Parts: sequence; structure tokens; C-alpha cells
Amino acid sequence: MNLPTADVALLPLILAALGLWFVIEGLAYAAAPDAMKRFLEWAAQLAPGDIRSAGTWTCVLGGVLLYGAMRLM
Repeated sequence: MNLPTADVALLPLILAALGLWFVIEGLAYAAAPDAMKRFLEWAAQLAPGDIRSAGTWTCVLGGVLLYGAMRLM
């Protein structure tokens, strides 16, 4: 099965995006652990629907950013 080059180039982009996500999240915990602890305590008090909505919008934004990145390549 021959895959188009655009499909083959998607895996490195996804791995790079995932790596960048880990770096940014790790920096937040390393630079401000007390603030992150307060944030997580606050987030634990949110209703499941609010968390689901935030997760959905985060996925949409991530998809738009990935699509934009693919269009620029």
C-alpha cells in the first residue's frame, strides 16, 4: 500500500506537537508548582459538564492549530 507523502509527514508533526505539549506542561509544574496545585484543586471542584466543555473546546482549538500548521508546511 502506497501512502501519499502528506500522510507520511503527519506522524512527525503529531509527535512534535505531543512533545511540545509535554514540554509546556512540564514547565508549568516546574516553574510554579504551588500555582498548579491551586489550579488542580480548583479544577477538581468543577462540574463534569464544565470540564467536558473545556476539553471539547481545547480539542477544537488543537485541531484548528494542527490544520493551520499542516497548511503552512
